[in-house]
Amino acid sequence: MSISLFMSENKDKVGENGASGKFELHEPQIRPAVEYVGETSIHLWKDSINILAIIGEIAEAVWYAMKNPRKVRWRETLYYMDVCGADALPISCMICFLMGLILGFQASLQMHKFGTDLYVADLVGLSVVKELGPMMVAMICAGRAGSAFAAEISTMKVSEEIDAMVTMGFQPSRFLIIPKLLALVMVMPVLTIFGNVVGIIGGMTVGVYSLGIPIITYFNRTALIVTPRFFTEGLIKSAVFAVLIAAVGCLRGFEAKNDTHGVGAAATSAVVSGIFLVIIADTLMTYLFSRF
Repeated sequence: MSISLFMSENKDKVGENGASGKFELHEPQIRPAVEYVGETSIHLWKDSINILAIIGEIAEAVWYAMKNPRKVRWRETLYYMDVCGADALPISCMICFLMGLILGFQASLQMHKFGTDLYVADLVGLSVVKELGPMMVAMICAGRAGSAFAAEISTMKVSEEIDAMVTMGFQPSRFLIIPKLLALVMVMPVLTIFGNVVGIIGGMTVGVYSLGIPIITYFNRTALIVTPRFFTEGLIKSAVFAVLIAAVGCLRGFEAKNDTHGVGAAATSAVVSGIFLVIIADTLMTYLFSRF
């Protein structure tokens, strides 16, 4: 019955469009390039302002947490430390080991031609500790923690839980963001340390079994080249990456639309924005560390 009614309604609509029963086709509107570039620029500018605004709110919330540590939700912080840290440790170590293995293998092909096999330890150690270790861990955390934060907050926004919190007098930045931020800042340097060690072991595997370098010789060379300063630079990078990933993930969650598609879009945007900001921050910090 419903199908026949639908067909009769469509016949009436076709008859209204003319005796021939054909619909009028309109050419698709093509947006000018200038309009597209301008709209994209405005969107990026507003997005940058929002990121700076939420970083300011986070700074205020962190200062409040430092003055009132008993009001911090430490139980939720420990929960997020377990989710973002312990659960991410196996995949982080595996990826860092494979990156060290690949880097060592590629370096050995070139170093062996010139009889400088021992310099594989230099290349792998410095590359992993200064760049690859913090960067790989940040990519993993952006994909896991950043998307999870955005999905959680956006779901709360869709179900109007955040509005209820504001009505009851809670400040979302202190109640929702601080536990996630503290957890990620605490666990990412630890993940980076594990990633650095495992990445160096990956390069050592190539040096020992492919080039025949003794383990003690490889270890001593790595310890000579990789100074505590380089380890410190990597840990500073990982802490900055943690702040950016947590801030962007929470921001995308608060910006989500109040529909079912908003949750997925917020999670996707959190991952992309987090990785982009991590790369930008890594570029700036690498330049600053090389100057001082």
